[in-house]
Amino acid sequence: MEKYKVSVVRYEKAYESVKKAVELCGGLDHLPDKARVFIKPNIVFWTRACKFPKWGVITTSRVIEDVVRLLKEHGIEDITIGEGIVADPRDKQTPAHAFETLGYKRLEEKYGVKTLAVMERPFEKVDLGDGITLKFNTDIINSDFVVNLPAMKTHNQTIVSLGIKNLKGIIDIPSRKKCHSADPEKDLHYHIARLADKMPPMLTLVDGIYTVERGPGFDGKMHRSNLLAASADVLSADMAAARLLGHDPRNVPYLAHAAANRGRPADLSDVEILGENIENAAMHHEWDFAYSREKTRELPLPLAKQGVEGLFYRKFDSTMCTYCTGLNGLVLTAIRHAWKGEPWDNVEVLTGKSMEPTPGMNATILLGQCMYKKNKDHPNIGRMIAVKGCPPDPKKVVKALHEAGIEADPNLFEQAESLPGFFMSRYKDRPEFEESFFRVE
Repeated sequence: MEKYKVSVVRYEKAYESVKKAVELCGGLDHLPDKARVFIKPNIVFWTRACKFPKWGVITTSRVIEDVVRLLKEHGIEDITIGEGIVADPRDKQTPAHAFETLGYKRLEEKYGVKTLAVMERPFEKVDLGDGITLKFNTDIINSDFVVNLPAMKTHNQTIVSLGIKNLKGIIDIPSRKKCHSADPEKDLHYHIARLADKMPPMLTLVDGIYTVERGPGFDGKMHRSNLLAASADVLSADMAAARLLGHDPRNVPYLAHAAANRGRPADLSDVEILGENIENAAMHHEWDFAYSREKTRELPLPLAKQGVEGLFYRKFDSTMCTYCTGLNGLVLTAIRHAWKGEPWDNVEVLTGKSMEPTPGMNATILLGQCMYKKNKDHPNIGRMIAVKGCPPDPKKVVKALHEAGIEADPNLFEQAESLPGFFMSRYKDRPEFEESFFRVE
C-alpha cells in the first residue's frame, strides 16, 4: 500500500529549508499550470496598540516569502494571501495594519501577489455532510490550489492547532460560532474535522520555526524549535505535526474524527516520514491550563494559589467561541488583580453554551448571550447577574463584576489592546526570538 508522504525538515536556511520540505513530500507535484493559488497563513490575533509575542502564534513572514518564491519558480503568477483576522468585521484598519506590519504589502511590491482581508470579501455556503453547512470565503473555495501555512502550536480547546484548524480562519463569524456547538456529538472537534473536506488541492506546510504550548495566543510559552512539516495531504501533515508537539494524533479528537471520516488510521501507520526522525525531533508541549477543583470551589490554579475564596469559576469548555475566549482571559486577569484577601460572597461565573448553575451560590454571573439564553430561568440561580451581548460589552462585564462585589479595575478593560505587550518581557534579551522573522526586506 502506498503511503502518504510527510517531510520533517530542520529550518536552517531561508528558502532552502522550505524548498527541501516541499520537494521531499512532493507538495507541489499536483499544482496545476497557471493555477490561481490562495495562501492561507495563520494570524490568530492582532492589535494595533503594541508589540506582542508573535513567535509561534503567527506564521512567520519568512516562510510565507519562501513559499511565494517557490511558487514563482513554478511559473505561478496569480497568488493571493488571505486571512480572516479575529476582529470586528467592520474594522478594516486592524487587518490592514497586520498585513503592512508583517510585510505582506512588501510582498505585493516584490512579487506581484495580492492580499485580502477575508472579512471584507463574500462567503458562500458549503455543505460538509452530516447536516453541517458553513460559509467559506469565496476566494479560497474557487482557487485552483491552496497553500496552507499554519503555525505549529498546541491549543487550549483542541489540543493542537495545525493545518485543518487553520482553515477556521476563512469561514464567516456565524460559522465560527456554529463550530462551538453545545451538541455533545456534533461539537467543536466534529466541525473542525470537516473544514478541509471541500478545499481545492492543497499543500500544507506547518511552520514550526517557533512553536507554542498552551496556545493559541500570546500568553502561551514560546519555543524556538526550527521545524517544518509538509505534505500534499493535510491530515497527514497534521498527524505528524501533532506528534512533533508530543501528542498522539489518536488522542486529538478532531484528528481522530478526520481520520475516521476518511477511512484512515490516526496512528501514522499509513504515513511515510521523510527527512528528520520524528521521534527524535518531537518535544512535548502542554496544551491545557491547570485548574484547582474542590466541592465548593473551582478556580484556575494561579487564582487558587493566590488564595482566592468565595468564587467558583469553572474551566471553560469547547463551546466558548473565540470572541468570548479573549474576554474570558481578561476577566480572570481583572479578578486576580481585584483580590484583596477578603472572601467574595459565593459568586459563580458561567461561560460558553453548556454550563449550568451550581446550587447554593449567592450570585451567578452569566457571561455572554449564549449563557444568558440557556440559564436565564434556571431554578438554581439565587441572584442572576446577566451580561448579554455576543460578545459582551467590556463595560457591562465590569458593571457585573462590581455588582457581585468584585471591584475589577475598569482600566484593565479600557487598556485591553495594550495588555498583550506586557508578555514581551518574557522574551527580552533572548536572541533566539527574532522580530526579523516577521518582516519582509
